[in-house]
Amino acid sequence: MAVLEVTNNTFQKEVLESSKSVIVDFWASWCNPCRMMSPTIEKISEDNPAIKVCKVNVDNENELATKYGVMSIPFFAAFKNGQMINSCVGVQSEDTILDLLN
Repeated sequence: MAVLEVTNNTFQKEVLESSKSVIVDFWASWCNPCRMMSPTIEKISEDNPAIKVCKVNVDNENELATKYGVMSIPFFAAFKNGQMINSCVGVQSEDTILDLLN
């Protein structure tokens, strides 16, 4: 499953109303650590079809970044049943990101 780019207009439907658990990568194109994490995020998406993986560009979607307390990027947030249940910041391993859902 491909990583889905979400916006303020699609976040409700794609993340909060998702029947799957969701990992959201808050990122920006100028952020080197964010770019470093891109292959890991793609791999998580490809290897875990039971999980929806989304990206939010914080430069374009500042309202979402503010709403979810994003102060530094990359910022990874896990959502279940419409609620953010966990988060972490910075370059992380695939296992660390997946563990956010537990």
